[in-house]
Amino acid sequence: MSAEKAGLECRPAEETPHEPDFFSVQTYQYDLPQEQIAQVPVSPRDSCRLMTLDRRTGRVGHKVFRDLLDLLRPDDLLVRNDTRVLAGRLTGRKISGTAEVEVLLLRQEKENTWQALVRPGRRLPPGTEVDLQGAIAVVGPSISDDGVRLVTFSEGLDVKAWCDLHGQMPLPPYITSRESKNDDYQTVYAKDANSAAAPTAGLHFTEGLLAAIREKGVQILDVTLEVGLGTFRPVSEPDIRRHVMHSERCRVPAATLEAIRAAKSTGRRVIAVGTTVVRTLEGLWSTGKVDDRWFETQLFIYPGFHYQVVDGLITNFHLPGSTLMMLVSAFGGYEPVMAAYREAVAKGYRFFSFGDAMFIV
Repeated sequence: MSAEKAGLECRPAEETPHEPDFFSVQTYQYDLPQEQIAQVPVSPRDSCRLMTLDRRTGRVGHKVFRDLLDLLRPDDLLVRNDTRVLAGRLTGRKISGTAEVEVLLLRQEKENTWQALVRPGRRLPPGTEVDLQGAIAVVGPSISDDGVRLVTFSEGLDVKAWCDLHGQMPLPPYITSRESKNDDYQTVYAKDANSAAAPTAGLHFTEGLLAAIREKGVQILDVTLEVGLGTFRPVSEPDIRRHVMHSERCRVPAATLEAIRAAKSTGRRVIAVGTTVVRTLEGLWSTGKVDDRWFETQLFIYPGFHYQVVDGLITNFHLPGSTLMMLVSAFGGYEPVMAAYREAVAKGYRFFSFGDAMFIV
């Protein structure tokens, strides 16, 4: 599979100097063979590989994801993102012609109006009516520089229910295979369908593994971050400080806040399932107003960031030069993380959304 077909440019990494420039996007590049971009998930979910990384020593270990049960302590807090992915990729045609159209719903603005990406955008001026397999919608104006449009559906239509019946999963562009099922791109604990992408670190958990973790004494808690497509947008600025971070809506429920405060006061570990949980927790604590309100976070984490909440991170392997590579490097340490990635490539780990996982402590 070529890089062009995968929708991903894996640029060669420059040699790392003795003192890396943490503000340069090139610092976070690495070499990845295209065949290691996972196209389908493994089955069962918890049979994927799990790399462990001790961020203090740089020591790396190789296990299977279900071995996480042995790595967690009975007094740990395991915090996960309970969002659900909306099957919001809808296809249809212009009512006034025969042109095929695609609408990718991103975020609900109000009852029947959504933020969306539409194709072909230039042939769908504001006011164009489209038939999305029986659902009539009107394409509105752009509301951002990155092409996001407003799309308004007929009054009374339950858009989410329509998507469940007729929509497709908004898989990231590097997944070109269509062999996976919609449920493969959902966590087993997903609740409300308000996300345009999955919190992929959670995809590895099965009901059985979660039950065993609870039985061990680990407290499992939820937050919600509604994942947007901005998570896949590359950093185009050579100096990452000029990158405009996407905004995402999130909330930490009162019960989760209370448990985290208790854990931090007694020295127990808070383990984040994925970078979306990191952004939610660290984003809330960075505001200085820690409560259970809904809030928007644009927190951009890169080396030099001071973590206040998270003590351990379960995460997938991320795209070269992405904001998620920067976040993980800030948590695990740049040199240990990059060395671990090189070892993962050498040992044939599977990368990205349907790939293998890391546990960094």
